[in-house]
Amino acid sequence: MNATEPRRRWWPRSVRARTALAAAATAAVILAGTGWWVHRDVYHRSTQIAEDQAKAQLWTLCDQLSKGVIPDTRSTVPYEVVATGRRSAVAYGGGMADFDPGTRHVMPAPPKTMRAELITTVRLPANPDYDPHDNLSVAGGTNQVFTADIWAAELSSDQVAALGVAADATLRVYVVVLPHTAEAITETIDRLLLRAGLVSLVLIAAAAYFTVRIALRPVEAIRVLTASVTANDPRERVTVPATGHEITALATTINTTLQRLDNAAAQQRRFVADAAHELRSPLTTLLASLEVALAYPEHTDWPAAATTAARQTRRLHALAEDLLLLARLDTRAPTTDPHTVDLTALASQLTEQHSLSEKQLTLTCDSTGPAPVHGNPGEYERLLRNLLDNAARHAAHRIQITIRDHDTWIILTVHDDGPGVPTEDAERIFERFVRLDDARSRDHGGTGLGLAIARDLAHRHQGTLTLTLTPRTLGACFQLRLPRAPV
Repeated sequence: MNATEPRRRWWPRSVRARTALAAAATAAVILAGTGWWVHRDVYHRSTQIAEDQAKAQLWTLCDQLSKGVIPDTRSTVPYEVVATGRRSAVAYGGGMADFDPGTRHVMPAPPKTMRAELITTVRLPANPDYDPHDNLSVAGGTNQVFTADIWAAELSSDQVAALGVAADATLRVYVVVLPHTAEAITETIDRLLLRAGLVSLVLIAAAAYFTVRIALRPVEAIRVLTASVTANDPRERVTVPATGHEITALATTINTTLQRLDNAAAQQRRFVADAAHELRSPLTTLLASLEVALAYPEHTDWPAAATTAARQTRRLHALAEDLLLLARLDTRAPTTDPHTVDLTALASQLTEQHSLSEKQLTLTCDSTGPAPVHGNPGEYERLLRNLLDNAARHAAHRIQITIRDHDTWIILTVHDDGPGVPTEDAERIFERFVRLDDARSRDHGGTGLGLAIARDLAHRHQGTLTLTLTPRTLGACFQLRLPRAPV
């Protein structure tokens, strides 16, 4: 079994559930850290309060003893006063009676020498009868105590007699710090934090779940509407929310994609219709001439009929080649051919080949030096040949090729002195099967694919092919920009 199968069983597939689980997990980590910090802080502050309370009790007891007054046994804090030379406690309270200090004091006897206030620890004896909820839950454990010493010699004889100690005795006051007060407060806070944390986790998970559910409603609507788009009806569009958030961007992108698909489908249908129309014309001419020749063989000029058939066959062959090339260009990525082609040498070669054109044209190539570009030599030759063929069909007397090196670009222009191109047709002439009015002749006007193929080849080599707008009296000027190959 796949190792990821157990994880898939418990891991929710819904985005809403995953978001709620992630939010709850994140909140649990944050709440746990916050709870630990609150626990430590409450315990520290509660302990500090208990210590302050014990210290205040200590100085109150010392003040009373200094006046010869025996402190009251009622006290919220356990305490005991012991003296040297005496077995029982001088005074005690706060629950210390459970240890029966009247028989023998619980706390250690003071030394002969006096000392200042001191924080120390004392282990109290076990008491099986104590109440664990009482203050004397300190029994049987080591507890922190505050101590202070009083010298009886500094008191008057009446005060010493009232306290029941010797004139040279040393009295020590013990006040027990109750740790259970801090622990009880901390435990109470911990329970409250635990309950609040669990409730908070449930509320956070529920809030995250329903928030994501509400946020994803437009996405579900987009999904349903997108699923209804078919090839027969690609005009369906999703509703763009007016909120301006990410869903709006998603809906806009989907509509843009659907529009591109719609345009591509329409272009494909138009391309198929145009191709069928272009193929039907030479096929009709060829079929008609052959049927006439076969119907009247004795009156047929067979050399002329063969010439017509050959011309139409060549036209069909050229059209088929152009269609196949366009199909390949539509499916191929930009070229990464490592060959380096010198456009200057290639343009000069094509200029010499076109010198034998049927028209009496002057074809010149002007360049300042080599023009290296990366790509396929055959595709570059086809690109330039299509530009020259287009210029030769429209030029009156002259065709000028100019090649210049401009920073990181090679710029090649093909300029003819023909009738030029209207401004509104500057981009239309690069569409497939487009021929302007003065080029409608199917015998001399070409198939209408030459410039479309040339632009696709330019784009395939990371370049551009545009028509530079000039006055119609100056002819047409096509500009080809290609990245310059590094030396």
